[in-house]
Amino acid sequence: MGVRALTDRLKQAVFLDRDGVLNLPVVRDGKPYPPATLEELQLTADAFDALSRLRALGLSLYVVTNQPDVARGSQRQSVVEQMHELLLSRLPLDGVYVCYHDDADCCDCRKPKSGLLQKAAREHNIDLKMSYMIGDRWRDIDCACDAGCVSILVDRGYSEALRKEPHFRVANLLLAADLITALQERGPQYESICNR
Repeated sequence: MGVRALTDRLKQAVFLDRDGVLNLPVVRDGKPYPPATLEELQLTADAFDALSRLRALGLSLYVVTNQPDVARGSQRQSVVEQMHELLLSRLPLDGVYVCYHDDADCCDCRKPKSGLLQKAAREHNIDLKMSYMIGDRWRDIDCACDAGCVSILVDRGYSEALRKEPHFRVANLLLAADLITALQERGPQYESICNR
């Protein structure tokens, strides 16, 4: 079986950070924080339209999110799960992958490591080299680099610095969907962007 035949069977996916991409972050002193309650969870105005466009391209859509406040004891896992149930009920998503650890746990699933993406790829036959990661922080961009995905930064002007440059920067999720649409239309040429 040739490489082409194997690649044809693999799926393309878009991996999406949660806070700051699908829902509005709580920003204090230039730094983003996740919503603390279900009531604070507000979807971005463009989330449904953007994901619908990506779904129309035949792409699988997965949330990949760090939620370390559970490990820190300042958030309950049940509340985070309620938030994800809400996202799944309102947006055309295929699933949610969560890391509940903190840095001290030294896990392989906490972004910037790519464990969540690797797990999704194994479970759903995804070609990471032909997939995308959309995020709003340095951890998301580094995670995409580690996994070999195209990295797209939703630039919200936070005070924190990036450690690596993303492949692309956009102002919002809808523009990210437009960008991915344009890349998909370029066909095989787009592979060179993934591997640069």
